Amino acid sequence: MEAIAGANFGLALGAILILLGILSSLVASRFGTPLLLVFLVLGMFAGEDGPGGIAFDNYQATYLIGSCALAIILFDGGLRTRLSSIRDAIGPSVTLASLGVAITSAVVGAFAVFVFHSSWIQGLLMGAIVASTDAAAVFFLLKTGGLQLRPRVGAVLEMESGSNDPVAVFLTLVLTELALAGGGAGWQTAVELFRQAVLGGAFGLAAGFVSVFLLNRLRLLSGLHPLFVIAMAIATFGVTALLDGSGFLAVYVCGLVVGNRSVRAYHSIVNFHDTATWLCQIVMFLMLGLLVTPTELLDYAVPGLMLAAFLMLVGRPAAVWLCLKPFGFAREEMLFVSWVGLRGAVSIFLAAIPTLAGVEGADAYFNVAFFVVMVSLIVQGWTIGPAARLLGMALRRPAPSANRVDIDLPGQIEKELVGYPIVADSFVALRPSSLPGWLKPVLVARDGEVRNAAEVGDLRVGDYAYFLVGAERAKKLDRMFAPLPPDAVQAARRPLFGEFAIAGDAPLGEIAAFYDIEAPKGLAPLTVAEAFAARHGDKVRVGSRIDLGSFAAIVVRAVEDHRVTRAGLRIEDVVDLAVPPTPERRRAGGPLGTAIRRIVPGGRA
Repeated sequence: MEAIAGANFGLALGAILILLGILSSLVASRFGTPLLLVFLVLGMFAGEDGPGGIAFDNYQATYLIGSCALAIILFDGGLRTRLSSIRDAIGPSVTLASLGVAITSAVVGAFAVFVFHSSWIQGLLMGAIVASTDAAAVFFLLKTGGLQLRPRVGAVLEMESGSNDPVAVFLTLVLTELALAGGGAGWQTAVELFRQAVLGGAFGLAAGFVSVFLLNRLRLLSGLHPLFVIAMAIATFGVTALLDGSGFLAVYVCGLVVGNRSVRAYHSIVNFHDTATWLCQIVMFLMLGLLVTPTELLDYAVPGLMLAAFLMLVGRPAAVWLCLKPFGFAREEMLFVSWVGLRGAVSIFLAAIPTLAGVEGADAYFNVAFFVVMVSLIVQGWTIGPAARLLGMALRRPAPSANRVDIDLPGQIEKELVGYPIVADSFVALRPSSLPGWLKPVLVARDGEVRNAAEVGDLRVGDYAYFLVGAERAKKLDRMFAPLPPDAVQAARRPLFGEFAIAGDAPLGEIAAFYDIEAPKGLAPLTVAEAFAARHGDKVRVGSRIDLGSFAAIVVRAVEDHRVTRAGLRIEDVVDLAVPPTPERRRAGGPLGTAIRRIVPGGRA
């Protein structure tokens, strides 16, 4: 019975610690405290030197739980890496995530040899343990600080922090084996490393495509898709590791494949992973707090602080400069990327490997990793915002955030239902008739009732509108539905650039021919007023529209006795805030741009 009571106590205490950690996020978000530091302190309070008095030194359990947590974290890193949006950052990101980690390990390892008077293998192992950055910590702090970075810098940090963990794990495992072998078998270890990398990449690709196939073919119960993905991620890690491949690389590649393919219930999967990843971070930092013994840390305080300072001021900057300079990054960009290199859960997990493997003096790795993580969270965590503004990396006018609801539609994966509240001072509220032609409301919730969008007319503040859109476009709509800054509100109220007045009796076919655009079938012989009468009948109103091809539309601006007297020709390439123009559009503006330049000297589409 005592064993059962002890198990129940452990379950209750663990759940209470996690709840306290989650609730502490409210304090962290309000005062800018690095959230993971709060979890770490809670774990220390529960440890053997704290009020909790729990003596926890089970490195086997640490490795098991840490492997599961890291597999989920790495899968999430791949899942969120959208290759289509960071093509320009792939080169520098991959270089920094691979060569950069190796350089950091070597530079910091050499300093560790000097500080700890250790062998080169032991020093390099210390460097590998603290070489990778923590993506979750970085982007939580950027989010709570309200920061949005320059696109290239933000993309590099996102992909690098999400993909550098497998390299750090590789190096730590290899150097641990070398430490156990006394420094020999170098060539054999290199061959083993290469084999693990190849198998990990191959199994990751296979698992990713199998996951996509099953997600889109199986008719799972609602809510099971995220659990299915979590199970696939952990299974990918475990099976690959059993077959002597790199499970950590495999699970990252698997996430990369799933995140860049069209899959059913994608939004519920991503939202669930938000929670799962943070739960993994919470567990890892609570375990670190339980594992460390504050009374034993004093022996490592000075060398640990020295190594942390060297990593922040020399090791990481040297790696960033060598990796990003060839790609033409400016000095300020490299300084900021160097500073945003927070250490976190991965370093905690890697520090447990030498102890579990029985490496001599393994306690030093864990205690030093504690100081490195602690100093990184305190010093770098509290200064990311000021550093971004000082170096000019933060956007002066960040994109506003909107309250979006995504609903996957069963039976297909190409389109989804997206819902937004219509709030004051948003672009949609200020110009309800200026929605892009491809964005059409389906349902509108107004005055407590759900109505067909065709019955409610223009959207107004207080409505909740649902739109049927493609999956890729759904992620680019927030700017249109979020509150605008005061100066942008004034600009949105002015007449739109790119709209040309058209009389109601103007022949629609001649307008289409003059501007080199496409008129709808059957409407070309009619005037603008007749075309709207044929399309909308007596329901024509200001804001009614007829699309002309994929990039232009005629919108009603005045109506008398149910007849259109004035309309406007809109250029969607200008008005469409949700889809950034392609390079070809910027240069030519499409056929309509050519026509505009014919009639407006110096005109731009």
